[in-house]
Amino acid sequence: MEQKMVTLKINDIPVTVPEGTTVLEAARNAGIKIPSLCFLKGVNEIGACRICVVEVKGAKSLVASCVYPVSEGMEVQTNTERVRHSRQLTLELILSNHRMDCLTCARNAHCELRELAAELGIDAVRYANDELLPRIEDSAPHLVRDNSKCVLCRRCTAVCRKYQEVGVIGPNDRGFSTHIGCAFDRDLSEVDCVSCGQCIVACPTGALSEKDDTAKVWAALNDPAKHVVVGPAPSVRVTLGECFKMPIGTNVEGKMVSALRRLGFDKVFDVDNAADFTIMEEGTEFLARMKEGGVLPMITSCSPGWIRYCEQHYPDLLPNLSTCKSPQQMFGALVKSYYAEKAGIDPKDIVVVSVMPCTAKKYEVQREEQRMANGCMPVDISITTRELARMIQRAGILFDHLPEGQFDPMLGLSTGASVIFGASGGVMEAALRTVVEVVTGGEMKPLEFHEVRGMEGIKEAVYELPGRTVRVCAASGLHNAKTVLDGVKNGTLHYDFIEFMACPGGCINGGGQPLQSAEVRSFTDIKALRAAALYRQDEAMPIRKSHENPVLQAVYQDYLGEPGGHRAHELLHCTYVPQKRYRTENKF
Repeated sequence: MEQKMVTLKINDIPVTVPEGTTVLEAARNAGIKIPSLCFLKGVNEIGACRICVVEVKGAKSLVASCVYPVSEGMEVQTNTERVRHSRQLTLELILSNHRMDCLTCARNAHCELRELAAELGIDAVRYANDELLPRIEDSAPHLVRDNSKCVLCRRCTAVCRKYQEVGVIGPNDRGFSTHIGCAFDRDLSEVDCVSCGQCIVACPTGALSEKDDTAKVWAALNDPAKHVVVGPAPSVRVTLGECFKMPIGTNVEGKMVSALRRLGFDKVFDVDNAADFTIMEEGTEFLARMKEGGVLPMITSCSPGWIRYCEQHYPDLLPNLSTCKSPQQMFGALVKSYYAEKAGIDPKDIVVVSVMPCTAKKYEVQREEQRMANGCMPVDISITTRELARMIQRAGILFDHLPEGQFDPMLGLSTGASVIFGASGGVMEAALRTVVEVVTGGEMKPLEFHEVRGMEGIKEAVYELPGRTVRVCAASGLHNAKTVLDGVKNGTLHYDFIEFMACPGGCINGGGQPLQSAEVRSFTDIKALRAAALYRQDEAMPIRKSHENPVLQAVYQDYLGEPGGHRAHELLHCTYVPQKRYRTENKF
């Protein structure tokens, strides 16, 4: 059915848009930006902040353009004196309840509120409240909340409820006492938060930020008794450049490696390499379950946010989880076992730092289930893409001018299969490339599994293997995970293998990735641009299947034995346990 079009005038400019379009979107089609604060397309469309008001001919008052639909013949003015005065006054009132220590704020360079004040010409705040004090909540391992900087836009609550399903935060109290918090003002560590960090990337101000662990990294680098190893995750190479004003989707792998060396790390390895080990172990586990009648569907265990959600909300499905550790934890385990032995270093003298797109990794590195037989935790410190960028900036490194560096070879060779781990469906596709060849015994062409690619929340496919039909699903965002799991439990959905990632779109949209304003997030598909960069790198790589990685083959031959064997299982697998949704003590 053909969509009906509507013609209107915005600032006397004729504009034709589909019926149902909002005034804000129609204005953007005409090259006119209407400022907004609470609006985040597809997430939070509630017209609460009133910054985006415009004049509509015939309307009794100014209307919120982010929720006001266009109509035939409508006449809109976005920049009249009345509109400008209303926006300025509204923003001044918002600022009157906002602690403005901008120079020392974590969001200093990425604050939408600060940018909005500049756009609207706010050069003084008549109603400033100089007595506002920090209101800090930092009980969780991944996040710091300061409600003295909150503007009550409700973006964080919307993404927590709508995309991540947990809904652990919301507005408490009324009037001037309104604030964002957990039910009954419990600490975040006492509720079923999954540490995904999606609230952080949705927040327009410094009210939410990741816990900064860079001081721990600097301390390790400055300790001559410590051998410090770093490993970035697959997606970080296509997002880090955004922190240095590069276009979204720019692959900066070589510059990233050079920057890490200049920061002083003793070895720069690649977590992509560990992703290949994940495929070998996970693929072996899946094939064993199919042959031996194990628990199906088998569900991936790469995403710690998803794991925590499963442990809290679907503990009866824990037997379905792969026992594999995440690539981050496999990376640390290999560094503190295989690499330590080859280099002749006591594992207790090694500090492993991971650079992750994910704030849930900060929670994962603390889990006792991950502790190794030698008493070490696999990873000591996990920092986000944003934290790495801050370290580079504070070290005075000119990122744009860096040469293209190479990872250290012992644990630094990756494949196309490991690179695409960063996108939703990438783990599934990488596993299929190996599983299909193992089952068929022949070379598979083409290598692409387009059915599980893309930014759709739930993707399904059916593949015919010798003697077996395999039904797979890849889903991202915990709302979609819930939809799939409920279908599996009630018998309406049937799969053999499921990939879940906690963040919508996968790691390329993780809670630790570079911040983008609502203007960009609402009208640019940043997930697709970042994912496309990973797929381009995959296509250009000489080795695109995990089982063909020569480093992986050497480690199995010299150290681990066969995939799924005793030593591999001891180092690269773990167990997951039911977790309480609500706790009385402040610990995860």
